[in-house]
Amino acid sequence: MRNPEMVLNSLASKSKDEGYKFQRLYRNFYNKEFFLLAYSKLAPKEGNMTEGVDGRTIDGMSMKRINTLIEKLKDQIYQPKPVRRVFIPKANGKQRPLGIPSFEDKLVQEVCRILLEAIYEGSFSDSSHGFRPSKSCHTALMQVQRNFTGVRWFIEGDIECFFDNINHHKLVEILRMRIEDEKFINLIWKFLRAGYMENWKFHSTYSGTPQGGIISSILANIYLDQLDKYILGIKSRFDKGARRKTNPEYKRLEYQIGKLQKQMREHIPEETKKSISERIAKLKDEIRKVSYVDPLDENFKKLFYVRYANDFIIGVIGSKEEAKQIKAEVANFTSERLSLTLSEEKTLITHSSEPARFLGYDIVITRDEHITRDKNGVKKRSGNMKCKLYVPKEKWLNKLLQLDVLKIDDKGEWHSLHRSRLVTLEDIEILNIYNAEIRGLYNYYKLANNASVLSKFFYIMEYSMYKTFANKYRTSVSKILYKYKKDRKFTVEYDVKSGKKFATLYHKGFKRDPKVLTGKIDILPNELPYTGRTSLMQTLEKEKCEWCGAINVPLEGHHVRKLKDLKGKARWEQHMIARRRKTMVLCEACHDRLHVGKLD
Repeated sequence: MRNPEMVLNSLASKSKDEGYKFQRLYRNFYNKEFFLLAYSKLAPKEGNMTEGVDGRTIDGMSMKRINTLIEKLKDQIYQPKPVRRVFIPKANGKQRPLGIPSFEDKLVQEVCRILLEAIYEGSFSDSSHGFRPSKSCHTALMQVQRNFTGVRWFIEGDIECFFDNINHHKLVEILRMRIEDEKFINLIWKFLRAGYMENWKFHSTYSGTPQGGIISSILANIYLDQLDKYILGIKSRFDKGARRKTNPEYKRLEYQIGKLQKQMREHIPEETKKSISERIAKLKDEIRKVSYVDPLDENFKKLFYVRYANDFIIGVIGSKEEAKQIKAEVANFTSERLSLTLSEEKTLITHSSEPARFLGYDIVITRDEHITRDKNGVKKRSGNMKCKLYVPKEKWLNKLLQLDVLKIDDKGEWHSLHRSRLVTLEDIEILNIYNAEIRGLYNYYKLANNASVLSKFFYIMEYSMYKTFANKYRTSVSKILYKYKKDRKFTVEYDVKSGKKFATLYHKGFKRDPKVLTGKIDILPNELPYTGRTSLMQTLEKEKCEWCGAINVPLEGHHVRKLKDLKGKARWEQHMIARRRKTMVLCEACHDRLHVGKLD
């Protein structure tokens, strides 16, 4: 059987050649090495312990299940099961539908995703950042900050109900542009039409990506890559001029300053020199208020574009009419070519003197006339028309309200609240929850130029935690601080097997940290390393039970959702905890005894 690494590298090497047609992809589903690779990548994820419509999870995974799956794929009788639909709460109080596929379907989709990623990743636009290796919301935001300097107009784009409205026929048509393998295409069709079960009633799916599917994100990017290429085509036609022409007013003032400086070098009375010097100083103050380039230069136009999933932002150096024309062209393309609709409510044209919203940040083009000195002591306006990122106040304020740690009274005064639902937890658990919430918000907004405002968020969270501890022990905040403060840090002591440990409340501040992974992506699928067989893959295949030592017997993988869920009372739990693995490979007999509580 071919090594998956060789297959993926071979596919990726042709990725940038958009005229190349990929063939004989389906035969890779006969290769158990691909399924073992997929299994090892899926195994650590907690969601695999959630049952699909067949009532099964990753627990009990075995070579027998893989071989059965391969035989069905060979005979082309494999049929994905409908996903089980559940609803989870959203931050705004509404509910979001979530699809849960069966684990066998996840396994096939993961192999499919690995192949599609190798084929398409090298040809995707650098402007696309959603669900891609080495890319993230942060890389998208940093690209905006880096490229949008001088932008006059923003086009904030949002595709309405994108994941639910992808046209299946158009998606398959796009796939066929690069893939000549009808068996592979038919497999994609099966996932698209698998449907879902809600309250045990089957619902067909006639549009959209597979709900909860592992391949949904890569299929979405393949679909919207057409939009990326179309907008970059607009850019190639729209962009004009390498740089703006010099502002005539700046030239005039520069000429006058030069003329006066020339007079200063002549033999003239000191009083005259003093007068000329004062005039030069005034002219320099005046010239600093004038743009060096002509902001209305019609021979200089630029378009910038960044997309994350179905959200995108376009920056235009040009007129409002041109921005309207670009928006109309994009809306027409998405409607006619992709059968999608731009949200009228969220797709806005905004002048850059006002903030634009993208990925939860406010994008601001500064109008800063403040004069600073560079490292050589030369005065200049370094901040004018620069692109900056800001944390919107509503984001961290709404987070406080959502967590129920803040009350705003009738006078508009803020009061931190204790969280009664946490008082039954251990001290270390309470501290960890607050630390996770504080770090989570800061880690997302650490790129912001005003990241320091999150200290206000922290203050409310800090005192909410103090009040939660005080409520737990029915005492006052001052007594809690006296008990837990050590070296001016709130510290919780907890026990582990090796002795006592200490954890502290987050105290590292909220400075801006613009460091993110922005390196160029390798055309080879480095995010899918197959540098050798993992211990899980080897253990599953070597046919030796990790508990009783029986050899040459069918094995099954026993999985747990989280290691911390294990209490360590049973010997098999101690075994998993000691090895720090959420999986243990057992023979069928040992696995059955474990589930009935008789393994020890």
